[in-house]
Amino acid sequence: MILFACPLMFLLLPLPFLVRRFLPPVKGLHGDALRVPFLRDIADISIRSGGMWRAAAAGGEKTSPAFWWLCLVWLFLTAAAARPQWLGEPVRIRDYGRDIMLVMDISTSMREPDFVLNRRRIDRLTAVKLAADDFIKRRKNDRIGLVLFGTRAYLQSPVTFDRQSVREILRSMDAGMAGNSTSIGDALGLALKSIRESGGSEERIIILLTDGENNDGSLSMAQAINLARNEKVKVYTIGVGAENAFVRSLFGMRIAMPGGIDEEGLKRLAEETKGNYFRAGDTEGLQKIYAEIDRLEPSANEDQFVREAKDLFYWPLSAALLLSFLTVFLRRKGI
Repeated sequence: MILFACPLMFLLLPLPFLVRRFLPPVKGLHGDALRVPFLRDIADISIRSGGMWRAAAAGGEKTSPAFWWLCLVWLFLTAAAARPQWLGEPVRIRDYGRDIMLVMDISTSMREPDFVLNRRRIDRLTAVKLAADDFIKRRKNDRIGLVLFGTRAYLQSPVTFDRQSVREILRSMDAGMAGNSTSIGDALGLALKSIRESGGSEERIIILLTDGENNDGSLSMAQAINLARNEKVKVYTIGVGAENAFVRSLFGMRIAMPGGIDEEGLKRLAEETKGNYFRAGDTEGLQKIYAEIDRLEPSANEDQFVREAKDLFYWPLSAALLLSFLTVFLRRKGI
């Protein structure tokens, strides 16, 4: 698609006619000037073209070819001044919203079926998958990453715009695949390292979900809190599970967990990083928590579109110069 960046320049098209029409003609050349070898030819053409303009305006004598050459020269010069441009196809520019890292506990305690969906008992991890998947779908302009942890922490995906791949990893995760214990500090440290190395948005958020306390790994909760505070990353923490937490024994018996959720540590982590702590005791509550975080951290505006503009002014400018030299050459040849 071709358009002109300065279309008002075409208002200059009648300028030579107006100059010749309303300004008195120059009787001769006076004063200091640079010597140009073909100045007499240009002056001759100018004087003759003035007569041609007047003749054309009066509808009188027949104009010579040189007159039309000069008209084309002026037309090309005006077109060049109007800056013709070729516009390419619209290209989508990603508007960086937020970098959000989901840090999820998948220790064996997440198998506990103390959540209900459609009057049917489901385990904690299934409820988390559903709520997190719905959250990811709503974050259209944010980069999403995923860290899973149990005894050890594993980076499943750095922050990326490919939300579909993150959702697929989310669906495939299973409780116990990262071990039986809970390394909250290591998981948070890994998430901070990944989100720092990914660059991108200045709005960096971690959503940490667990049903236990930090009982394994090399980083303590205090060390993890200091790291998050120094990195200036906001951390939302979610404690998931019923008030009275249980786990299943080797023989399928439900045994009360001695530790449960470290709510004090999760609250401190959230407060120190200007986030919030939430407690999810059922499926509906968990969904409301993710909806609340979605409200507190609104996604960025829609993607913007730009078009590449390529200037083409040099084509009419080259044509004007070529015709000018051709006109001078023809005049010198007496044509």
